[in-house]
Amino acid sequence: MTNFDINTPITDTNNGIFIACLILGLWSTSLVILLSLDIAKTQILLIALAVVWQTFLYTGLFITAHDAMHGVVFPQNPKVNNWIGRICVLFYALFSYQELLRKHGLHHRYSSTEDDPDFYENQYQNFFAWYFNFVKSYWSWQQHLGLICAYIVPRYIFDIADANLIIFWVIPSIFSSIQLFYFGTFLPHRRLEEGYTSVHQTRSIPLPTFWSFIACYHFGYHKEHHEHPNVPWWRLPDVYKGN
Repeated sequence: MTNFDINTPITDTNNGIFIACLILGLWSTSLVILLSLDIAKTQILLIALAVVWQTFLYTGLFITAHDAMHGVVFPQNPKVNNWIGRICVLFYALFSYQELLRKHGLHHRYSSTEDDPDFYENQYQNFFAWYFNFVKSYWSWQQHLGLICAYIVPRYIFDIADANLIIFWVIPSIFSSIQLFYFGTFLPHRRLEEGYTSVHQTRSIPLPTFWSFIACYHFGYHKEHHEHPNVPWWRLPDVYKGN
């Protein structure tokens, strides 16, 4: 399997695997704890904070898979790198890593054009219309069946309450998809009257480093990502500051 710009030198060879394992570990541990939580005895504010936290970790899963597509999670071993990507998209929503890799390659090659699978070629580029078109292009009936089975197993075999599954598993995954779409596709790639200033037809969201991390793991520094696709997400602030 070939990743993008494989000749670009990468120096953070150990950080990628550590950060990927940290996100995977936090997500899985948090999910197990929250699914066993007694919601009736938990304050609403704590439940809301748990949903936000789990949404953030779900987004981290996809960002990790995205970095794997660019070969920067574990560059010294492409097989391990890609397996981490597969695991992350499987946990995220039973996606096919191979198909996501193919479409993401087209996104970088034909960014913000009719050949870009992530772009919404419409005069008005309405957020909701674009989001539903975006989601539809990545979903398959196999995923629907798989997620139904994935829901049945904890619900009826491990007797996890419906409320816990919906609040801490289903809702965070949906919120995460909106977060990724908003900061990684809609804001950076939508057409504005002044047009694009980058040859990659994208722009960055000028947030301070901390808020950029909280917003979407620095995915808002999108122009920098397209210009330097082999820079891992945690190094994008340095590239952004250097521009």
